Amino acid sequence: MDFLLTKEQKFIKKAAREFALGEMAAVGREFDLNETYPEDIVKKARELDLIGLFIPEKFGGPGLGYLEQAMVMEEFWKVDPGISQQLCSLTFGAEEFILFGTDEQGKKWLEPIFTGDAVMGFAITEPDAGSDTLAVSTTAVKDGNEWVLNGSKVMIGNGTKGTFMLVFALTNPEAPRSRQHSIFIVETDRKGYKAEPMHGKMGLRCSDTAAIYLTDVRIPEENLLGKEGNGFHQLMAFFDRSRAYVSAHGVGLAQGALNMAVKHIRERKQFGKPIGSFQGVQFKIADMAVKVELARNIMYKAAWLLDNNTPDTHVTAMAKMYAARIAVEVVDEALQLHGGYGYFDDYDIERFYRAAKVLEIYEGAKEIEKMIIGRTIIGK
Repeated sequence: MDFLLTKEQKFIKKAAREFALGEMAAVGREFDLNETYPEDIVKKARELDLIGLFIPEKFGGPGLGYLEQAMVMEEFWKVDPGISQQLCSLTFGAEEFILFGTDEQGKKWLEPIFTGDAVMGFAITEPDAGSDTLAVSTTAVKDGNEWVLNGSKVMIGNGTKGTFMLVFALTNPEAPRSRQHSIFIVETDRKGYKAEPMHGKMGLRCSDTAAIYLTDVRIPEENLLGKEGNGFHQLMAFFDRSRAYVSAHGVGLAQGALNMAVKHIRERKQFGKPIGSFQGVQFKIADMAVKVELARNIMYKAAWLLDNNTPDTHVTAMAKMYAARIAVEVVDEALQLHGGYGYFDDYDIERFYRAAKVLEIYEGAKEIEKMIIGRTIIGK
């Protein structure tokens, strides 16, 4: 085992950190409060190859790995969760092209994300189908050499900003349950596509989230991504990869909260001393630091396994579940150490506190991760 980062990886971490501090730190609070889409920051991140680091060069991407993607996301989330979420979501679902698409599809759809202004999203969740993805009822029916899609989706990233979406849809209702769905590429300017922004999120407020309505949306048959009826298995393969670097969201947020807490307790005085001099406070910081380091290690392991072609579903689930949990726990303790000041939105810890909870919900709720881990250990 080698725990040392390469020279290139250290450079990437440094570049991501400097970008986050230079571009996000000053505007994160304002963008969150006003639900402002970070358009200029998105453009700069594209130019610096700080998005979709795992996407191969043949598809226009940086051609690095999931570990590099995770490291960049960790650095971003230390500074501002909302803008970082938007930057991560620009390539949300790209794994489907890499794993199951043709080279022609990958080049056509992914390259413009880096060379132009394309933005993708993955429309999975429905009003009555969240964790139970096999309950998705949006339909795709073959009509000649076209597919016709009808249905609705909710809480979809980039629903209004995206130029194309991957849509998880029902195609074979009479087949066994795990073979009923397929994945399609849908341009958002097609007739019948409608997206409405969903406002009022507790956190990550500057990232684009929308409800999507598909009414007789026609797409050519070549917009099927992968095999018909293989959508569920393709979706699970995607989660086995995306959850590795989404766990970095939790690690970054927790580390950012810890950094804020350390700064505050060094400066804040009570009873004539900095509160950081009290043993009880030092114990709290120690517990927080241990949690962050353990989460970082399993996150690195999950990403490393992917980059070495040995993906491990239950390790990835562990990384996502644990990183999300410690993000919630660490940010809660960090706000406690800020006292009453942490409860006001002119302190960044308040924004981090609101952002943390969604980590235990999206990209697989913590209960789903526990099911995966339990079934892997015990057997189905």
